[in-house]
Amino acid sequence: MSGSRPLPWPSASLAAVTAIGLLLSGSGVWVALAILSLWLGSLWLAMPEPEIAAPRIDPVELTRDAVRETIEPLGQPLLIMENGRILVANAAAREALGAHIVGQDARIALRHPDAMRLLEMADGESVSIPGFTGGRSLWQLTRRRVDNRRWMIELTDRTSEADVSRAHTDFVANASHELRTPLAAIIGYVETLSDGGPAVDAAATTRFLAIVEREAKRMLTLVEDLMTLSHVEAEKHDRPDETIDLSSLVRRVVSEMNSLPGKDRVDLASVDANAPIAGDPGQLEQVLRNLIDNALKYGAPDQPVTVALAKNAAGQLVLTIADRGPGIAPEHLPLLTRRFYRTDPGRSRASGGTGLGLAIVKHIVERHGGALDINSTVGEGTQVSVTLPALTDAAA
Repeated sequence: MSGSRPLPWPSASLAAVTAIGLLLSGSGVWVALAILSLWLGSLWLAMPEPEIAAPRIDPVELTRDAVRETIEPLGQPLLIMENGRILVANAAAREALGAHIVGQDARIALRHPDAMRLLEMADGESVSIPGFTGGRSLWQLTRRRVDNRRWMIELTDRTSEADVSRAHTDFVANASHELRTPLAAIIGYVETLSDGGPAVDAAATTRFLAIVEREAKRMLTLVEDLMTLSHVEAEKHDRPDETIDLSSLVRRVVSEMNSLPGKDRVDLASVDANAPIAGDPGQLEQVLRNLIDNALKYGAPDQPVTVALAKNAAGQLVLTIADRGPGIAPEHLPLLTRRFYRTDPGRSRASGGTGLGLAIVKHIVERHGGALDINSTVGEGTQVSVTLPALTDAAA
């Protein structure tokens, strides 16, 4: 039998004959047994160890393990199918679809009509499946042949690309709409003035020209904001390295705004005397002016706007602009920094707003490594805080 020692029968027989001879010659039974035991024991110890048969290796299981080890660390989700079942799924695929898919029928594991079509497609063909993993997800599945029995399915997450494309489409549509409205007004009034007629007297002409001028300026402001937003987004990964004193910048901007007609209600509550920061002075000034303008537009017209600059417990600089007024409903707060988002479109346009001010502020603050926080209480007012990293004395 494999794995047991073979008994040396010739030597054992000789030992037995010797023991019998001792007994016949008058030796004691115990002496004969002792000699027989020693002889047989020495024979047993002298025998070589039996050869252990090597375990049988299943080539299919060996191949499966090799494939699993190869694709497991890859970042792209990959599935290996054999006979319509999921044979192997790497970590990325299990995270996307769940660990339970291994061993399942592919039709159950993929559970989507478009994915079912993929199972019948040729090598290299693919399908795009919206909502494959839920929500607004978009995945591209590609079928590739491994050998005569196995197929691989590559899963590529296209959700981010779809979101960018959707955002680009929305942006173009919104920008076109915002430009079309004042442009249509300008064309209409210019055509009216060109046609003339008894209704277009000197007073009407003056009024129409004032409207044309206002709408043209609105278009110019919108184009300037679009260009500013594009510029800020293009350099959002380039941290500014110019050292400036934020406290001096805040004092100057507040003083200049108080000198403008209708904007002389900006109070400088408190400003730290020394607030060095690595920043772009032009962009930080724009942040301050945009936030103060918003507070003046949407706060109560008979209440002051308060500006403060202080350090928090972590040593960061916190710029705060607060107004007292109707406030903003909670459902609007997470959306305020979206391009062209307005809580009250009619009021915003009437006051000259483009809907891009807070989007510009957000991108500038992010470029400076800071954070933007908006808090509001309906009926009391709104407070906007910009937290920026301060320079240490050694760095300054």
